[in-house]
Parts: sequence; structure tokens; C-alpha cells
Amino acid sequence: MWIFGYGSLTWKVDFPYCQRVVGYIKGYVRRFWQASIDHRGVPGKPGRVVTLVPSEDPEAQVWGVAYEIPPEQEINITKQLNVREQRFDNRKSVTMYSPSGVPLSHPVLVFVGSNEPEFLLGDAPLQRMAEQIGLSHGPSGANSEYVFQLARFMRDEVPQAQDDHLFQLEAAVNEFLSKSRKGHTHTDHHHSEH
Repeated sequence: MWIFGYGSLTWKVDFPYCQRVVGYIKGYVRRFWQASIDHRGVPGKPGRVVTLVPSEDPEAQVWGVAYEIPPEQEINITKQLNVREQRFDNRKSVTMYSPSGVPLSHPVLVFVGSNEPEFLLGDAPLQRMAEQIGLSHGPSGANSEYVFQLARFMRDEVPQAQDDHLFQLEAAVNEFLSKSRKGHTHTDHHHSEH
């Protein structure tokens, strides 16, 4: 069994595995459209984490990491992931490609976010998403850290890959946090525009 991670699983793995392989799947885009009320936010103040959205472009790529699960651990790890990824109730078996474009011989299992309205925040203007991420914290830490770690994974491990949504959001979150640190609260900023 192989699990493909495209969000926190790219850097935060809390289960044993035999192999870790970096690559991509096709036909999807990664978007910060999923509500997180149990990891990077809390009920009533959800954070934003990534989900997969089907792309109109069959060649669109989402980069991530596949982990080969030891056979004797499959049941335990599946249970563990069912808790960790409980808002990601849509499981798909897809083909993964190596960085050179060669399909792997085995399919990978991917967790796609729920379409339930309470868990799908959907699209929003970049600044609004950045502000929500900049202000959100949950049991797993700051929502902004999730964005920065994912961007770091992409830069370190697949510098050739494009992910405009991720990098634009990273820049917007950085800008929001640096303004907040300087003591410009959102309301002050708001008033200064009028």
C-alpha cells in the first residue's frame, strides 16, 4: 500500500514506512479550500488547509510524497490516518509519476477533502485567505506554519515545479504577518484606506 501526501504529509509523518518517494499526480490542482477545525484552526475559527480540486487540464500536476506502508502495519496506519484525515473522506487510487515523468508501477492512495459545506471553505480573494491563515491556530500549531512548511518542501525537493497558488499565498501570509507584527491591526489598516 502506498499513501500519497500533498499537504502536511509532505513534512510531518507520524507512521513507519519502507520508502519515501517524491513525485506528482495529474489532473488536479492543490488549493487551500479546506476548513481545518481540528489541526490548524478551531470550531468557529477554522484554518485553511489544502485539498485536491479536479483540474480542467488533464496534465495539471500536484507534487507530493508517496510512502510505502509496511504490509503488517497497513491496518494500524489506515486507522491512524482515518483519524488524522477524518475531514478527508474521499479516497482515490491514482497513478503517481516520478520527477522524470515515469509512472510508478503501483497506484497510490490519496485523501481528498470533504465536499460537506462545513468543511469546504472554497475559494476566496488571496488577501482574505492570507488573513484567515495568519490569524488561525489549532492543536497542531499556527495555520501559517502549515503554508510555510509546504512551500519549503516544494522549494527544497522540487524546485523545478510550479505552484503559483501556494507561493502567492505564502507571500500574502508573510505580508499579513509582518504588518500585524508592526502593530498595524486590521482595523487601523482598514480606516487608513478611507
